[in-house]
Amino acid sequence: MPVIAAMLLAAASAAAAPPEMVNRIIDEGMNHSEVMVNAEYLTDHIGSRMTNSPGMRAAEKWTQGKFRSWGLANVRADPFPFGRGWSIISSSVRMTSPRPLMLTAIPVAWTPGTNGAISAPIVVAPMKRERDFDQWRGKLAGKIVLISMPGDGDEPDKPAFRRLGDEDLAKLNKFQEETYDPEKVARQIRRAAFDAKLDAFLKAEGAVAWARKSYRDGKLVSGEGYAFGTNETPALPGVEIAAEDYRRLARLAKTGDAPVLEIASDVRFDDSDTNAYNIIAEIPGTDPRAGYVMAGAHLDSWAAADGAADNGAGSVVIMEAARILSRLGVRPKRTIRFALWAGEEQALLGSWAYMNKYLGSWPADAPGLNGNQLYYARINARPFTPSAGYRDLVAYFNIDNGSGKLRGLYAENNVAAVPMLKDWLAPFALMGAGTVAIRRTGGTDHVFMQQAGIPGYQFIQDPLDYGSRIHHSSIDTYDHLKGEDMRQASVVLAGLLYEAATSDKILPAMPIPTKPAVTDPFKYEDLDDAQN
Repeated sequence: MPVIAAMLLAAASAAAAPPEMVNRIIDEGMNHSEVMVNAEYLTDHIGSRMTNSPGMRAAEKWTQGKFRSWGLANVRADPFPFGRGWSIISSSVRMTSPRPLMLTAIPVAWTPGTNGAISAPIVVAPMKRERDFDQWRGKLAGKIVLISMPGDGDEPDKPAFRRLGDEDLAKLNKFQEETYDPEKVARQIRRAAFDAKLDAFLKAEGAVAWARKSYRDGKLVSGEGYAFGTNETPALPGVEIAAEDYRRLARLAKTGDAPVLEIASDVRFDDSDTNAYNIIAEIPGTDPRAGYVMAGAHLDSWAAADGAADNGAGSVVIMEAARILSRLGVRPKRTIRFALWAGEEQALLGSWAYMNKYLGSWPADAPGLNGNQLYYARINARPFTPSAGYRDLVAYFNIDNGSGKLRGLYAENNVAAVPMLKDWLAPFALMGAGTVAIRRTGGTDHVFMQQAGIPGYQFIQDPLDYGSRIHHSSIDTYDHLKGEDMRQASVVLAGLLYEAATSDKILPAMPIPTKPAVTDPFKYEDLDDAQN
C-alpha cells in the first residue's frame, strides 16, 4: 500500500470525530478564516496589554464582544486580585556627554516615572547579591547606576528562524524525571526578592535612577518588571538599555569621565480597579454530567511592542477555534470552554486564580511573598486539595509558544494518555501536527493544572524566531506572525477540542500530587550559591 494511502487509512480509523466534521472544520478554518484579521486588530489597534493597563482593558472588552458576536455562551470577565495597572506614555534615554546620542531603551515595568527629565552621570556598579552593596556604599549619590555587568558581544551561533524537523521532534520524546530540591526553591525565592532590596539600597544611597542591560543583543529591549502589587512600587525610576548601547556607556566610563545620561520617563499607574480578569466563553455541552474540555492562551503581554507572538497569536487562535466550532453549530457531549488568561507574565496569576476558584487549592502562601517569588513558591507547593469541580475538567490544551505551526502535544509525562492523544491528532498528522512527545514543559498556564494532576497539555510549535529574538521583545509585532501557520493551528485546535468533547473516552488523569521525597537527599549546597 502506498505510504500516503496508509497514513490516510490510519488517520481515518483512529479518528473519533466523524470524517465529515473534520473536513468541515478544515474548510471553515482554511477558506473562511478570520484569525489574521483578528490578530491585526489585537496587535495594531489595541497593542500591548500589560495586565490591568488600558490596553488590557480594551482587549478584555473587545474579546468578549467577539465571542458574543459568534454566538458563544456564558461569556464573562472572571475577576481575581492583582494589583496596579501600569502603562508607558512616552520615554527617552539619551547620552548628553561626551557627545549627544539617542539610546535604545525602555522603562522597566512598574517602576515610577521621572517627573520630567533627569540628568546625571553614570556609575557602573554591577550588583546581583546583597553582599555586593558594601563596595558601593557612599559612591552612588546623584548618579544613574548601571547595575548589570557589561559583558561581551553576544552574537548568535544558530539561525534566528527555524522550523522543527523529524530529528528535532524525536528528541522531544524523552521522559524527564521530576526533581524536588527544597534548597533550590528557597534560593529561587531569595533571588526573586533581590530587586526590592536593590531599589531600597539605591534610594538610601541617594541614586537618582538605575539602568540594566538588555539580555539580548540586536538592539532588542523588553522591560520586564514584577513590582505590580499595590504596596510594592519601587522608589526609583528604572530603565533597560539595549546591550550595544549599555556596553558603549561602560567602555566610556572605563576610559574617561563618566558619561552623562538624560532620562525622561512618563509612565502612568492605575489603581481604579486592582482586579484583573480572565475572559471565559463556552460552547455548551449536551450532557451536564460529562464535564468540560478547555483551551487557553494568555491575553496579557509586555509593553515593549504589541504582544503579537507572545501571546496575541495564541489568543486569536483560541478565538478562531471558538468561531469555527460555533459557526459549524457543533453540539458536543462535553462543554468546550475557552479561556484568555490575564497575569500570565506575572507568576501565572490568572490560571492560578482559576484553579483556586473552580478546581481546588494549595497550602496558603508564606507571608510577605510578592512578584516572581509567588511563582517559585507555588510551582513547588504541595499538597493539592481538590474541590467539588475538580473532576469536571477532563482536558486542557494551552497555546503559548509563539505563532509557529502546531506540530503536536507535549504529554507531560502522562504515559497513559499518549495513545489517546495520538488518536485525536491523527486526522491532522498530514498537516504536520501528529507528534506526541512525552516530555514535560513549564512556564505557562497549563503548569498548575499539571501540578494538580489534571490532564493539561502544551502544544509543540515550530519555533520560528520566537525564542531567538521575538519573545518579550521590542519587535514582537504583527510582522512576525505567519498566517499559514496560524490557520493550521486554529484548525488543529478546533479539531482536537471537538474530539475531546465528543469522545466516549476521557484522558487518564495523573495522581493528585502529594509532597514528594527530596530527589537527592545527600546533596550539599554551594555556599556561594546559597547567598544569591
